[in-house]
Amino acid sequence: MIDILLNKKLKGASGPIPLELDIHLQQGDFVGIYGPSGAGKSSVLRMLAGLMQPDSGFVRVNGETWYDSQSSIHLAARYRHIGMVFQEYSLFPNMTVRENLEFALDNRRDRKLVDTLLNSIGMHELAHQKPGILSGGQKQRVALARAMIRRPALLLLDEPLSALDMQMRRNLQQYILQFHREFELTTMLVSHDAAEIKKMTKRLLVLEQGNIGYDGDPAQFFATLE
Repeated sequence: MIDILLNKKLKGASGPIPLELDIHLQQGDFVGIYGPSGAGKSSVLRMLAGLMQPDSGFVRVNGETWYDSQSSIHLAARYRHIGMVFQEYSLFPNMTVRENLEFALDNRRDRKLVDTLLNSIGMHELAHQKPGILSGGQKQRVALARAMIRRPALLLLDEPLSALDMQMRRNLQQYILQFHREFELTTMLVSHDAAEIKKMTKRLLVLEQGNIGYDGDPAQFFATLE
């Protein structure tokens, strides 16, 4: 169970946006976050990851408190059991593909998981190459595997596929769905792509001016827009 109650005053193009969230997630949920640019979608993920401090509220994940304004608890990102994938690949350029994955291991002795993930993403033969020679799709596969390797309690995906061509995007959607099922993850995906959200998620949160204007079935929401 993940309980999120957060407030944050954001700066929007037309003035302040008071972001107010009250979200409850179950283990295994795959939730899409949708809304116009500037609504606060990425800010939600950044607060959950510990990269942005809320003004008030709490985040409780499987009985552990990550943030609580009343108790002055604010765990740093490195202490939160998360995996996060951005549109930017954020790989270490001076490390090989294998070293990027090994660096993210909680237990450095668990090298078998590195090989398992390299095989899963079809990158075993390129394991000793550095990111500079990889294509965009290959880099994003490595970034996804690196997020998976800690078996995170919460996987956060911030427009991770928007810079890729359509075929590579479809391929990586399948990788994400595969990992979500195999690792029994709880996943949140920010995307502007309605088809992507309908394909991948089971629940949709629509942000409108800092509030959740819709919480329910993705297909039903997008059907109202057609």
